[in-house]
Amino acid sequence: MKQMKKALVVVSFGTTYEGAIGAIVNIEETCKKAYPDYDFYRAFTSGMIIRKLKRTQDITIMNPEDVMEHLVAEGYEEVICQPTHIIGGIEYDKLSAILMNYKDKIPVIRIGKPLLSDESDYESVCQAVMDQVKDRLEENDALVLMGHGSEHSANSTYFMFEDMLRDMGYNNTFIATVEGFPKLDYILRRLKRTHVEKVVLMPLLIVAGLHAREDLAGDEEDSWKSILVKNGFQVEPFVIGLGEFDAIARLFAKHLGSADQI
Repeated sequence: MKQMKKALVVVSFGTTYEGAIGAIVNIEETCKKAYPDYDFYRAFTSGMIIRKLKRTQDITIMNPEDVMEHLVAEGYEEVICQPTHIIGGIEYDKLSAILMNYKDKIPVIRIGKPLLSDESDYESVCQAVMDQVKDRLEENDALVLMGHGSEHSANSTYFMFEDMLRDMGYNNTFIATVEGFPKLDYILRRLKRTHVEKVVLMPLLIVAGLHAREDLAGDEEDSWKSILVKNGFQVEPFVIGLGEFDAIARLFAKHLGSADQI
């Protein structure tokens, strides 16, 4: 009896930081272990990163369209795709649209939800973050998390995440974004109304790449660390990608089990 050809595709924005790729690999390996009967494929969505990896490291990474074209040509009958997005924003919508283009070419295509999708996700991710950072926080310290941010309505995810942290008892926790609302100035005004002296800075990003290492924790005068120091706070950066946490990787693998049919 002919065996059905099945593929697991893990889609990430990508990174060129060698020290940061482990976050993506951790998610990929966890998903592969959960679906051992599926052939594994990696895809990056950033054309800039794909080109730079090829130019500087001679590493070839396919984008989602390339992967899907390959799977069609090879006669795959089922594809399950898990993006490593945190929110269901613009990038998630783009990926869904790409997969839609292949629904008449591959009998079964499913897509897993982003990291923060339902209430239990928020609680699990909040706990995973605090488990990693709690030993760095004393009673009156604050945790400031950097999200990417988006013009998409899914940007509200960050507010929901902060509310969940506070509901779980972590009151000195604040989230700002690089490209959405709220930005750091909003958080800075809130911090100044507290008695906080020390701030732990941490990326709320899957990979601790450019945003985390430069915008968040860099030494330039416009980095979040420098701005907070200039405003009188002690600052301790904790630069690590969420994908490095096993609990986060397991949550992505769990989302594969409830992936939606395209």
